[in-house]
Amino acid sequence: MRIVEVAKITENIKEMCIEANHFLSRDMEECFQRAVEKEESPLGRQVLGQLQENLEIAGRDMIPICQDTGMAVVFLEVGQDVHFEGGSVEDAVNEGVRQGYTEGFLRKSVVKDPLIRENTRDNTPAVIHYSLVPGDEVKITVAPKGFGSENMSRIFMLKPADGIEGVKEAILTAVREAGPNACPPMVVGVGIGGTFEKCAFLAKKALTRDVGVRSEIPYVKEMEEELLEKINRLGIGPGGLGGRITAMAVNINTYPTHIAGLPVAVNICCHVNRHAVRTI
Repeated sequence: MRIVEVAKITENIKEMCIEANHFLSRDMEECFQRAVEKEESPLGRQVLGQLQENLEIAGRDMIPICQDTGMAVVFLEVGQDVHFEGGSVEDAVNEGVRQGYTEGFLRKSVVKDPLIRENTRDNTPAVIHYSLVPGDEVKITVAPKGFGSENMSRIFMLKPADGIEGVKEAILTAVREAGPNACPPMVVGVGIGGTFEKCAFLAKKALTRDVGVRSEIPYVKEMEEELLEKINRLGIGPGGLGGRITAMAVNINTYPTHIAGLPVAVNICCHVNRHAVRTI
């Protein structure tokens, strides 16, 4: 049994909120550079150049990459041999978000009630996903999610007879209808299987996978590569102004499902796809 003080969770999440909003993760940096090299449209290259300049200024001057610093989505993978002490884990996560967004001068975008719309003034509460895993470590992923791209997300409750081609068409439909609103070039997270809510979780989690890592399932890997190619033929391009690079990656997660269903969720993220990962 390993004891972890919840104050350590707070401190790390505070730092990760600031880090994720000011610096691209290494995988996204490399992917973005490849996008710049592959884009053939002069206007598309110009847009990518401006986005790259924005990223450099953000890191150098500690200015957020985007004015929408997102709603904090936190994944906690907790080793089953860990015992937390010092208070509530959920309170510790939210305190880390509060400190990060307040001390980091990040925009506070969360409202207490979805209809009354009063701002909480500290970007809490976070959306927290817990999972128990073997071991005595805690893996924390902080993924601030802006709502320009979040609002373009879709869930399709397909019939099993729709099959793999129906799944592909649903994903292409979601991207096509998102168009420029998701701030392309985008990363497309997809969840297939499970239930209504499970496929949405799978899609969200898919966005945190390194963009250079493909699925270990052969047919899913082929789908990721095929869909990336097809999406980049849509002509939406950087900033929605036309070009070759509409998406930088398509990440697909799958899960067993019911004999009568084929749920598909598409969670799109803009060109920054912010996430920070630490293990304590």
